[in-house]
Amino acid sequence: MTTEDKSSLILPHTIRMIAWEITRSCNLACKHCRASALHGPYPGELSAEKAMQVIDEIAAVGKPVIILTGGEPLLRDDVYDLASYGDSRGLRMVLATNGTLMSDAIVRKLIDSGIKRVSVSIDGADAASHDAFRGVPGAFAGTMQGIESMKRVGMEFQINTTITRGNLDQMQAIHDLAHHVGSAAHHIFLLVPTGRGKEMADQEISPLQYEETLDWFFDTGLACSMQLKATCAPHYYRIFHQRQKELDGSSGRMAAAERTRDVRSLHSMTRGCMGGSSFCFISHTGQVQPCGYLDLDCGQLKENSFGEIWENSKIFQDLRDLSLYKGKCGRCEFLKVCGGCRARAYEATGDYLAEEPYCIYEPKKLA
Repeated sequence: MTTEDKSSLILPHTIRMIAWEITRSCNLACKHCRASALHGPYPGELSAEKAMQVIDEIAAVGKPVIILTGGEPLLRDDVYDLASYGDSRGLRMVLATNGTLMSDAIVRKLIDSGIKRVSVSIDGADAASHDAFRGVPGAFAGTMQGIESMKRVGMEFQINTTITRGNLDQMQAIHDLAHHVGSAAHHIFLLVPTGRGKEMADQEISPLQYEETLDWFFDTGLACSMQLKATCAPHYYRIFHQRQKELDGSSGRMAAAERTRDVRSLHSMTRGCMGGSSFCFISHTGQVQPCGYLDLDCGQLKENSFGEIWENSKIFQDLRDLSLYKGKCGRCEFLKVCGGCRARAYEATGDYLAEEPYCIYEPKKLA
């Protein structure tokens, strides 16, 4: 391989998004969550002073979107201060919540602190299915009340849905519900059975269902006014390119091209697995990881700056070097847009560079 060929397989590493688990404390007990359990407090959480320092370190590297998440981030008393400080440093601050603690007053405080969008999880089309997934009776009603508060006060929000065998047959109904309540976007997450999610390994949909679901998601985008994004589902970006090519090559080429532009504008297009290249996760103790499901220590913020970790972590450098990817991922023509789920690969094999175990696509390139 020439130096030029090698360099073309190194992903750029501009940081674009960080999910920051500012607390593990939570008022729910969701089956799939990486956080360990209810409430807390949990030892080792970053102090307010240290968290502000981390924000400065992030701002020195780039201007990513910062997702304040948990646990339940609203259980951290200084969440508004963190949001306001990040906003003052030019970072786009957003919040990921279960929605049950929202009120008109809290939404106003979030807006005043600079939060630009809130994501709320809905994993069932009705109270019975959502509450069973969330582990607390009344969770669905609380989330819907939170959504109503955001609508009244004027906070932009999106709906996130984790897809499992238990709710796969409800996906259209959940999508319709997201549209009905006025969500700006619907983001789907494919269950990754790591952490506490290991307990739900039997709820992971099959590889074929995975493919069919992502095809459904593409088709849904043809007639949807919401922004759509598939997360923890890197195959989607391969499917998107395949389906777009089909549209462009179909009869009625002009109409197909117009539909494709519509889909591209509605689907949030990044790449498949962004861990280590444009995205990372910060745990409640300050451990930096490729994502929340890939629990690998890429550096400790109590010991090194964010910039030092982002630039120098061997794991991050490995993930950016596509020439190191193994198995059919390594020879796939869609490697740059997909990359496979590194967390699933690691869970299945102990090697974060191994091939994605839940992909049914066979690359055209020979080994």
